[in-house]
Amino acid sequence: MVMLMKHLSIDIETYSDEPIGKTGLYKYAQSDAFEILLFAYSIDFGEVHLIDLAQGEEIPRDIIDALNNEGVTKHAYNAPFEWYCLNRAGYETAIEQWQDTMFHGLYCGYTAGLEATGKALGLPSDKQKLSAGKALIRYFCVPCNPTRSNGQRNRNLPAHDLDRWELFKEYCIQDVITEMEIYNRLRLFPIPEKEQKSWIRDIKMNSKGIMVDVDFINSVLYINDVIDTEMLQEAISITKLDNPNSTAQLLPWLNERGIEMENMQKGTVSSELEKDLPEDIKRVLEIRQELSKTSIKKYVAMDVAKGKDNRVRGLLQFYGANRTGRWAGRLVQMQNLPRNYIGTLDEARRLAKSKNIEGLELIYGNVSDTLSQLIRTAFIPTKDKFIVADFSAIEARVIAWLADERWVQDVFASHGKIYEATASQMFGVPIEKITRGNPEYDLRQKGKIAQLALGYQGSVGALKAMNALEMGLTEEELPDIVHRWRNANSNIVSLWYEIGENAMAVMYDSQPISFRGLTFAIESELIYGQDFFTVTLPSKRKLFYPKPFIKDNAFGRPALHYYGINQQTKKWQEESTYGGKLTENIVQAIARDCLALSINRIIDRFEQADLLMHVHDEVIMDSPEELTVEEVCNVLGESIDWAPGLILKADGFECSYYQKD
Repeated sequence: MVMLMKHLSIDIETYSDEPIGKTGLYKYAQSDAFEILLFAYSIDFGEVHLIDLAQGEEIPRDIIDALNNEGVTKHAYNAPFEWYCLNRAGYETAIEQWQDTMFHGLYCGYTAGLEATGKALGLPSDKQKLSAGKALIRYFCVPCNPTRSNGQRNRNLPAHDLDRWELFKEYCIQDVITEMEIYNRLRLFPIPEKEQKSWIRDIKMNSKGIMVDVDFINSVLYINDVIDTEMLQEAISITKLDNPNSTAQLLPWLNERGIEMENMQKGTVSSELEKDLPEDIKRVLEIRQELSKTSIKKYVAMDVAKGKDNRVRGLLQFYGANRTGRWAGRLVQMQNLPRNYIGTLDEARRLAKSKNIEGLELIYGNVSDTLSQLIRTAFIPTKDKFIVADFSAIEARVIAWLADERWVQDVFASHGKIYEATASQMFGVPIEKITRGNPEYDLRQKGKIAQLALGYQGSVGALKAMNALEMGLTEEELPDIVHRWRNANSNIVSLWYEIGENAMAVMYDSQPISFRGLTFAIESELIYGQDFFTVTLPSKRKLFYPKPFIKDNAFGRPALHYYGINQQTKKWQEESTYGGKLTENIVQAIARDCLALSINRIIDRFEQADLLMHVHDEVIMDSPEELTVEEVCNVLGESIDWAPGLILKADGFECSYYQKD
């Protein structure tokens, strides 16, 4: 009986003619061709049952009732998929009743992906995901190419390969088994209730989506096609090649003219363009760079991902950065949009929308760069306006608060000119002199780059990574900048070493250490042998570092190691950390918690507006005319109970399309 049921674990297999990797879940499930093929389930973690919907079987009535029974918790790996697809198929179920085992794994420091998580957890082979799944999904879940051998069909049905279909059913059953085993291993390390609440609200935000200006996007894509065709024809005229955009054709052409290049990657071409080159070669390389611009692909991504109502959904991944819990971009990749520097966005946008290429060239010169700067403006409100507001220097505020760097906190409590104040501290110059027009104003740039680059134990290399040399600083002065910044921020420097030393002490002694509102600990469970180094944040959320151990790092010093996803290789492997890196994780995690709390406050306070998305520390709201920027910024700037003394401030503006102020 349903009343006795407490848990329902689910996995479904589906078909759609929309490519989910490009369109995202929501457009995928909105397709007229969408259907659920298989429904596997387990009641209270017992035996797994399978319903073959594709061959006429029906989900039992008690299971349908349980899908929208608030007394029954639904479990799935990447639960938003099951939740949304079931609703699209007519099975009503509320997201508030679901728990996501993928999110749980990310919270505990593991990677995304059912198979990858199972391997990282060391599940026995009978509990792991079947490796044949990808081939089966390609066969049954996506359209196929019509051929003579398959009778010109564009879809594979169960009847076309009954043996493979039986294997697909086993695969679906096994996914439930794997999901339940992962849940069983993680349940002793529960997700905090407020994080579960934020996950629910994130899904609701993602499923609402954000409107895009379809006419504008179509015009931009038209302009880009025209420009690309013209540039390609120009390159053909110069090189006499069939396809000068082909690396295989262009490299030999360049080599014949004495230009030795190993590849045609963006950085390689940029370096070559800095040299004194013949005009024809220079022009061909310039065209190559223009044709390889990735920014226009974001317009294509919007066009592909938009639904029938012209809204793009699923732009953010909750807990996408599982070391800190920050969100990650999906589909259009909102986290790395080009900035807009054009002072006349309205005019540039009007010219682009009217496909006025000559006007764009006349006023702005580089049309491709102009279109790149206009990407944000493709997002438009459905109410009266957008309100865009973001935290001011949130990481600098958090690290100064955590380290009790009093002079920095005083700056944020007063005038807020952190770059000028940093330069003043570093060089012993009164801050009043670091103003535009004075020779001392040049020091501001040094204060700015030091503030941005050196907060997490970075040195000369960090300054270079922040483009210090490109900004006009010399190699010789970089060590002095590092020295001066560290002297001016001695409490922050002490924080790095305190965090690093306490982490090592916990590893050696296995005893928790609490300091500065943080708690470092080793958390273990004996049944499956799981161990974590954890950091409990002021918010009481935890950061998890799986399988921690001590061994010598690349510098021959004992250091904390753990298992995680390498950001370069994207593989699950050993990672090494130290005081400065741990400080970065902690500070970014606290800043993330400030944003998460503020998002909940905004949703609760302003029911007349819709929070559509957020990018880094910035919120974008679809707002009626009566709501003001000041009201939103005031909420972002409110004090936080678990961070007494942390001074937050937000700035914002109104706009009729998304932009950077």
